[in-house]
Amino acid sequence: MSAASRIYQVAVPTPLYRAFDYLATVSLVPGTRVRVPFGRRELVGVVLGEVAQSELPSGRLKPITQALDASAILPPTILGLLRWAADYYHHPLGEVIHTALPVRLRQGRAPDTAGVKVWMLTPEGRAVDPGALKRAPTQRLVLETLALSAEGVEADQLAQISQRSAAALRALRSKGWVSSYQRDHREETKPASVTGPPLNPGQQSAVSAILAGLKNFYPCLLHGVTGSGKTEVYLSVIEQLLPQGKQSLVLVPEISLTPQLVGRFERRFGLPIAVLHSGLNEQERLSAWVRAVEGKAPIVLGTRSAVFTPLRNPGLIVVDEEHDASYKQQEGFRYSARDVAVMRAAREKIPIILGSATPSLESLKNARQGAYALIELPERTGSAVMPDVRLLDMRRLKPSEGLSMPLREALAERLEKGEQSILFLNRRGFSPVWMCFDCGWVASCKRCDARLTLHQTISPGAKLDAHSAPAGGAPGMARIKKQKLLCHHCGADQQITPRCPTCQGENLHPLGEGTERVEGALQKFFPNARVERIDRDSTARRGALEEILRRVHEGKADILVGTQMLSKGHDFPNVTLVGILNADQGLYGTDFRSGERLFQLIMQVSGRAGRADKQGEVLIQTWHPDHPLFTALQRHDFHGFAEYALNERREAGYPPYSHLALLRAESPAPGAALEFLNAARVLAVRLAPGKDVQTLTPLPAPMERRAGRYRAQMLVQSRQRGPLHDFLGRWVMQLAEAKFAKKTRWSLDVDPLDMH
Repeated sequence: MSAASRIYQVAVPTPLYRAFDYLATVSLVPGTRVRVPFGRRELVGVVLGEVAQSELPSGRLKPITQALDASAILPPTILGLLRWAADYYHHPLGEVIHTALPVRLRQGRAPDTAGVKVWMLTPEGRAVDPGALKRAPTQRLVLETLALSAEGVEADQLAQISQRSAAALRALRSKGWVSSYQRDHREETKPASVTGPPLNPGQQSAVSAILAGLKNFYPCLLHGVTGSGKTEVYLSVIEQLLPQGKQSLVLVPEISLTPQLVGRFERRFGLPIAVLHSGLNEQERLSAWVRAVEGKAPIVLGTRSAVFTPLRNPGLIVVDEEHDASYKQQEGFRYSARDVAVMRAAREKIPIILGSATPSLESLKNARQGAYALIELPERTGSAVMPDVRLLDMRRLKPSEGLSMPLREALAERLEKGEQSILFLNRRGFSPVWMCFDCGWVASCKRCDARLTLHQTISPGAKLDAHSAPAGGAPGMARIKKQKLLCHHCGADQQITPRCPTCQGENLHPLGEGTERVEGALQKFFPNARVERIDRDSTARRGALEEILRRVHEGKADILVGTQMLSKGHDFPNVTLVGILNADQGLYGTDFRSGERLFQLIMQVSGRAGRADKQGEVLIQTWHPDHPLFTALQRHDFHGFAEYALNERREAGYPPYSHLALLRAESPAPGAALEFLNAARVLAVRLAPGKDVQTLTPLPAPMERRAGRYRAQMLVQSRQRGPLHDFLGRWVMQLAEAKFAKKTRWSLDVDPLDMH
């Protein structure tokens, strides 16, 4: 075959379940990026390989416009992993590969452009008095900020101080007062501190077991109680790999919630650590990705998408908090980073550690059956012991602002001792319901089948009364700076009206508690306490969470109130009390996993108490103190709960004793999603008439209308994975070509975690 007639298959980022053939006059390596014509557009695709001939006549094949890489940007191991992921999750390969690349590489940028843009003052700029820029306040603010740093300030940091910083910088540059340059972070290191603490016998045994499997695929489930030193096990294993030049990939559920973990790795090793998460700008992500690919970052620490990051010399994968639902992508390419990580470790023949105090039932079953090695850390490190857990029977206790008297007394006791407390409520906002107490009207979202949540922001320096009414309410109440009704599903907000739209009454009040309301109640009950709230609202600004955590560690906070953000990866040595509010939320959810998630969440939050040498206590407010879930929590009995939950799953035929796929559909037209799913089920019955695969009747989603679109879903179930995927492969291909599927947005979710 002549050079001019080479035919290459290219994966392009389209929702089509196929690769496309193109002509090239040069030899191309699989895993390289190319620009190709696609319809009226030009796209960046990835070469999959050369083929002898195409199904299309040679005259219809288009030439590749440009080869972007001299060598493969995706090595064979990663390209093979992406092919497997596309097959397993039945998603278009082009979109799968597109997801695995940093945005700038998807755009066709060169990988050697990694660096961060830094702005600094010129000598002329340093001579300028910022006070002279009274009519240009943003320029003045930028000049004052740059004057504080001789080495300059990153463009992304300047963007945080003002949305108009980019325009201000252009104006200042035109005056010759500022200049910019690219700072290369590839060789950045941090000074190493003291070596790690000595391992206890349980940790040493765990490290030895993992090190024994370093040269092979060795999947192990590291089940350690909260505070048992799982992170120290990770660090000790990684420490043994560094002299061998091996790289370690560490996955965490949400990097923004685990700043302590990042700092701990940096202080321990003093080596370049590539950090990959959504909080970085695109240049920072590209820089970290390149350092990992080139082997200049011995440790790669990241969230879900980091599982696809190529490593020059991989030696270990760690999935911390392996049970966390954040590892499952819920939109587009719906993959599980944990499961992909296990497959990657198997393909690269390296060990993988799945660590958790509350492992998923799927991982626990794999360990019990011998697919994973089970390593237990049953005790806390040092002199720390597990906290005492007390159930507060809310049937007999009358709460005030959501806080029972025993809980308030326990908070007062900790304040007197100078110790810290955590109150956990997995509901942000002031109140989940805004209601008319005359006719029963409840404020609902106009675009979703959901209630609106009341959010309030108090004026600086004002005290928030837990009974605060809308602005202009009763005298003596806190002055509200901002108040609105917000939908937590689509983000829509509405202003509060003084009258009920149904009965025109004025008896409108909040019902129920959110974190904002509990924060106000704490300020009322304990006016001298320093209260910090940690939820998605209070930490929306970049760096806000780190600031709060710094105050907590410096002893400048007495009580923390927050959502599940408090449960992940935080180590507060002076916290001796954890209070769980509204613990029954999710106890009887429609999702078969709701009990498991509730147990994991409460156990993780409870584990924040008593992690040092002070005895911890956990108070759980519940209306169902006799429920087996709470009985197991009181005994710190994960295995007891797991046995109970696994028996339920076995009898019901749910995972891990079966395998599921969920076909989801949505449309702005009522009934259209269900109509599509009914047609899809007719096709499914023809393809899988036997008993190996069951297709259930399509149903509206539990929240049918969301963001103005009507949603429905159909569950597919099988006892065996093989027959299920054989059916899904044939079904999806026919759905992709079916005319009735063109009018509805649909997606397939393999191994769904969220049944809503």
